[in-house]
Amino acid sequence: MTPNRSTNATLTTDNLDDPVVKHVRKDFVALRQDCTVGEALQQLRRQEISERILYLYAVDEDNALVGVLPTRALLLSNLDVKLSSIMLTRVVKIPHTATVLVACECFLFHRFLAFPVVDEEGRIIGVVDVNLFTDEVLDMAERRSADDIFQLIGVRVAQAKRLSPLQNFRRRFPWLLANITGGIICAILSGFYEELLEAVVVLALFIPIVLALAESVSMQSMTLTLQRLHGEGTDRRMFLLALGREFFTAILLGIAAGGMVGSVAFVWRGDLMVSVVVGASIGLSMITACLLGVALPTAVRAFKGDPRVAAGPMVLSTTDILTLLFYFNLAGIILSQLD
Repeated sequence: MTPNRSTNATLTTDNLDDPVVKHVRKDFVALRQDCTVGEALQQLRRQEISERILYLYAVDEDNALVGVLPTRALLLSNLDVKLSSIMLTRVVKIPHTATVLVACECFLFHRFLAFPVVDEEGRIIGVVDVNLFTDEVLDMAERRSADDIFQLIGVRVAQAKRLSPLQNFRRRFPWLLANITGGIICAILSGFYEELLEAVVVLALFIPIVLALAESVSMQSMTLTLQRLHGEGTDRRMFLLALGREFFTAILLGIAAGGMVGSVAFVWRGDLMVSVVVGASIGLSMITACLLGVALPTAVRAFKGDPRVAAGPMVLSTTDILTLLFYFNLAGIILSQLD
């Protein structure tokens, strides 16, 4: 399967916010994974192969991308060997919803020469390669040439992001308002529960550690999500998988951290109910923080924002608000049962 070829002019920094699908090449080669090497070679001979083909792709019966075919393995394998047995199944692909900037970051992060672009069903709809970003001729035999290409891509991305102090202020301050707003809301929440804190003073002593643990785990989760977004974009399936992994990881982290701090609270103050409140609220807040660390950066990227600037303040402020809500309400519910 070789769709009609489309040619593209070299991109500039003005194109970084374009949808990547506007600039994909259509002259890719996709072969059925259930074909043999001999059948694949015959199919390739019948096709008009572009000189710019860098990778061969394997698809399933639904034309969904399932692997990359190493040229060396294709040429050296026996003719009756199935492509599914020689293809590489770990494929870095770019979702069709991504921008050119996301594609640039994929090149810098993975240092491949081309990436397939796929639709919602995982079907390959085109290929984006390094020739899109430079007029230079890429000498495949010289590693230094490849390094120069990737360096050029990085310079162009950096130039696009080089802003004046005023532009930086306008870009960053609105997101810091999330921290300011979150802090004010947290202060107002504490005022609503002033009577509870006066009645059980020990609850106030543990507020810093409850907030610190929730913020720390949210930032860990967010950092991992930002790394994932470099390579996989905002693909729905990958998002759900990442959300599921973080959820179960958060349960383990919540049980461990909540149990440890709750035990210390009991040994220190000798109050079982307070220790239960502290431990349970830490567990709930850590689960919530982990999920926020995945969901918010992905949402920012999906709406074409820069998650490295926006996600941090949003995640931290939301985590603080929800953590205090868990803490105070859980304390009120549990302690009211003792009256």
